[in-house]
Amino acid sequence: MPDFPPLRPGSTIGILGGGQLGRMLALSAARLGFKTHIYCPDPDSPAFDVTPGRTVAAYDDEPALADFAARVDVVTYEFENVPVRTAALLGALKLLRPGANALAVAQDRLAEKAFLTVNRIPVAPFAAITDLDRLEAALAELGTPAVLKTTRLGYDGKGQRIVRNMEEAALAWELLSPRPLVLEQFVPFEREISVVVARGLHGEVAAFDAAENVHRDHILKTSAVPASIGSRTARQARLLASAIASALDYVGVLGVEFFVLAGGRLLVNEIAPRVHNSGHWTEAVCVTDQFEQHIRAIAGWPLGDPARLADVVMENLIGEEIETIPAALGAAVRPHVYGKAVSRRGRKMGHLNRIVLKKRAR
Repeated sequence: MPDFPPLRPGSTIGILGGGQLGRMLALSAARLGFKTHIYCPDPDSPAFDVTPGRTVAAYDDEPALADFAARVDVVTYEFENVPVRTAALLGALKLLRPGANALAVAQDRLAEKAFLTVNRIPVAPFAAITDLDRLEAALAELGTPAVLKTTRLGYDGKGQRIVRNMEEAALAWELLSPRPLVLEQFVPFEREISVVVARGLHGEVAAFDAAENVHRDHILKTSAVPASIGSRTARQARLLASAIASALDYVGVLGVEFFVLAGGRLLVNEIAPRVHNSGHWTEAVCVTDQFEQHIRAIAGWPLGDPARLADVVMENLIGEEIETIPAALGAAVRPHVYGKAVSRRGRKMGHLNRIVLKKRAR
């Protein structure tokens, strides 16, 4: 990798995407002395409230993208569904961190599973599904129940169906698109965890502690740290996450979601090439949180210490739950409100970090 000098304070960081993650990245960048310029098609994006620079344009608007690139010193992104063509175009004009390859891998479940398999990262058994005949054969091979998923644009439980027989599988095939699809063996996991890991410009890696995640209606509800896993499993999760970041030649923060099976065995569920919802707890109890860590990495600065100073439970506030903030606050509760204009069912509006303070001896 070429030896690029670190960004100086006062430089401008371009962020693709204007949601809550872009907002939190912009806030962290400002604390480190950087300016931000956010590019998003939605004029009501909450990140626009905290940035001096903004572009409202489509992700395929090449003149707008070129103008955006000319105004910034490095480009990053807050979500993984940025078109790869957009990322490649910007990468030809300006430093892009993480690179477009990470998006290409994470956007396609089959590409992601192939990448993980080649790099000897354990995943659930799977099969590419191109037609009903292949679906029937794969169902016989993998067994039931199984999970039929789209290869693209699935998140928060969207784009997938649990199938228990060929009749259900055929119905799911008709409902899911685009194709091909991927069939995954149903995994009898004991819990779900995730590790947020940062990788710097020169290959240095810093992983946060594993968080134990609980979902409600397929949307992350809580992330608790420490996770209820053994020290060996926790260490293995950090090592696997670090190995994934290195195999991608990644620069920035990456989220890796795992299934924990009996005996502490780990399978990677998916990777997210960005700061991660299950890492919001780091804001409250870490020496360096995930947002500052990402800004440090893409700026070519040394990574910070990811050490955790207290136990914590992060709780997402979804839809009208945002109205409960005043009643939920306590001495050891840190809120973060995303500034979204409209709350609706299933929409993440903010989060709480409930810190477990140790009692001081008298």
